Amino acid sequence: MEKFKALCIALMAYCGLQAQMTIKPAVGVNFTDFSKDPESGEIKSRVGYQVGGSVAFGKKFYLEPGIFWTSKSTKVVSDLDDEIKGEINGIRIPVAIGIRLLGSDSAGTGGLRIFGGGSAFFLTGTGGDFDKDEFEKAFWGVFAGVGIDFWKLFLDASYEWSLTNVQKDVQDVDVGKSRSIFINAGIRITL
Repeated sequence: MEKFKALCIALMAYCGLQAQMTIKPAVGVNFTDFSKDPESGEIKSRVGYQVGGSVAFGKKFYLEPGIFWTSKSTKVVSDLDDEIKGEINGIRIPVAIGIRLLGSDSAGTGGLRIFGGGSAFFLTGTGGDFDKDEFEKAFWGVFAGVGIDFWKLFLDASYEWSLTNVQKDVQDVDVGKSRSIFINAGIRITL
C-alpha cells in the first residue's frame, strides 16, 4: 500500500511539473448490467446518464480526477414476463491515469488517448422498483477506456468493472457486481 501511495504522489508531481491543466465539463450516457443473473429470467441494461466533469493534469502522460452525478438504470425480466425496473443514483468519482498516443496536447488539434484507473460510487438514492436500504452505500471499481480529442471537444468511452457487490445480501437477491459502459462528451478548456 505504501508503494502505491508513493507511486501516486510521484505521478501527481510529474504531471504537475508539466504545467498543463485541462478542465473537462461533460455529459454522457451509461449502460449498466449486473454479474449475477436471476434464476429465472435475465437482467438487461437500460440507458442511464451522468453530468459532471474532470480536470486533467499533464501533457503526454496525465492524471485525471473527476466527479459526476450518475443515474444507472436496469431492468429484470422474469420468465413469467414480470419486469422490475430500477435506478441507482449517486456520485461517481473516477481517477484515471492516461497517455496521449496520437496528436498534440493543444486544444487546437485532434488526438487519441487511452486511460484506466479506479472509481468510487456513493449511493444517494434509488428509483423505480429498487429499495435504497437493499444497496450498499458505496461501491468500488476499476475501468479502462479510450478518448478522442478534436479541436476543443472530446469524446471518452470506458468500461467499468465493480470490485464490490452492489447489494448488501447477494445470497438472497439477483444482483451481484455491476458492469458499466460510460460514454462522455464535452469541452476541453486548457489553461
